[in-house]
Amino acid sequence: MLTLAIQKSGRLNEKTINLLKECGILIESSKNGQLKTVSENFPIQILHLRDDDIPECVTDSIADIGIVGENVYLEKQKSLDIIEYLGFSKCRLSIAVGKNQKYKSIKDLAGMRIATSYPNILQNFLDVKKVKATIHQISGSVEIAPSIDLADAICDIVSTGSTLISNGLKEVETVIKSQAILVANPSLSEKKREILERLLFRIRAVRKAKSFKYVVLNTPDKSIEKIKTILPGMKSPTIMPLAQKGWSSLHSVIEEDKFWENIANLKEAGAQGILVVPIEKMIN
Repeated sequence: MLTLAIQKSGRLNEKTINLLKECGILIESSKNGQLKTVSENFPIQILHLRDDDIPECVTDSIADIGIVGENVYLEKQKSLDIIEYLGFSKCRLSIAVGKNQKYKSIKDLAGMRIATSYPNILQNFLDVKKVKATIHQISGSVEIAPSIDLADAICDIVSTGSTLISNGLKEVETVIKSQAILVANPSLSEKKREILERLLFRIRAVRKAKSFKYVVLNTPDKSIEKIKTILPGMKSPTIMPLAQKGWSSLHSVIEEDKFWENIANLKEAGAQGILVVPIEKMIN
């Protein structure tokens, strides 16, 4: 059985549980602070942990794999294998200063006191940029540091930026961009790696499906060749004659962005009754 460590609460937890469900993996609900649950139909058990504890637990083989924010992984500096970038819980670690503070370039950070919960990432960033500043490590409520004169600037996670604005701050530098990642202990047994590959197969099928759509449209037979060039399928579209003579139904799978780029061209070519359907799983 494979042991997966995930965040016990918060947005990363919700998105991880949703991903597992989309992969067809049934997980018992965590009740009364229960920290371990077991899948009903897949050889995996889930440990519900604090985000910051996941890298260490995977390093110490308490868990075999973990889903964690890339920012936490980089800060903890553990020797883990990044198996997959999962594409959700995207954010950035940024430096912010007071909204009325003059700021022209990163050189303005020289000599400042910067409050953060990510001292390792921040120090590496400052070293690369050759800027000397004082780092104050604090946990939680980082945004308040400048207003109580604990620091001149902060370095913290930003999603929308609304928290910074409400605390009188402005974002001036992006240190790293982050998303959820799947990490693994490098010393997994062959049996556990086989289970991990089965899990990855499902995850990749679900993730790929999200960026594609199944498209059905009606077209005059004379326009089929033109529409095929506008809306190519993964190999070639499926074409079926309609009851109305001279018309066919064309079925195709296409990346959603490419479809919207070409919608006007499709209509101009004679496509009608265009139906766009989400895909649940996509397996090559």
